[in-house]
Amino acid sequence: MSSHPLVREKVTRLRDKETPPKIFRELVGEIATLLLYEATADMPTEPRTVDTPLAPYAGARLAERVGLIPVLRAGIGMVEAALELMPDAQVWHIGLFRDERTLRPIEYYNKLPSSATVQVCLVLDPMLATGGSATATVHILKRWGAKRIKYVGIIAAPEGVKTLTESHPDVPIHVAALDERLNDKGYIVPGLGDAGDRQFGTG
Repeated sequence: MSSHPLVREKVTRLRDKETPPKIFRELVGEIATLLLYEATADMPTEPRTVDTPLAPYAGARLAERVGLIPVLRAGIGMVEAALELMPDAQVWHIGLFRDERTLRPIEYYNKLPSSATVQVCLVLDPMLATGGSATATVHILKRWGAKRIKYVGIIAAPEGVKTLTESHPDVPIHVAALDERLNDKGYIVPGLGDAGDRQFGTG
């Protein structure tokens, strides 16, 4: 959970039911930028020398290829922010929807190539509710051959954190806020409602 004042202020605005879709999308991107800054703090670098207008400079570049895996459809809103930070990252989409009766994830879209093309995968999904979709996504990525996986979200429920952590203890979780609980429909309380609907005005 992030304690950064900017994150807390933006999450408060994000939760407000009066926030219109345009502002909601902007806030998702801004929060994602701040969270990704923290989530990528341990990424390895390798030397890179460039010429400034005055002299050579011995600097650094990322040593590993990065894959962004937004969970459709709510995760789409976090991709642009991630690409602003890491423009060379590859983007692969995984589509899951939650069966409203069983609350279990159903995979309907997967366009990953036949074998892993990156060393680090960042799973992007604003809401970690039951943890079913996040856990299923990580399973898919591990079968694909991903070696390092991180989850980057915005709001999590304790139940979702527990499910993902128990299934994949090697996957760090980076979120802006940890909420109270899930309700009987599997929504995070107090949460912000359906992140996909609020981003795209379909609620």
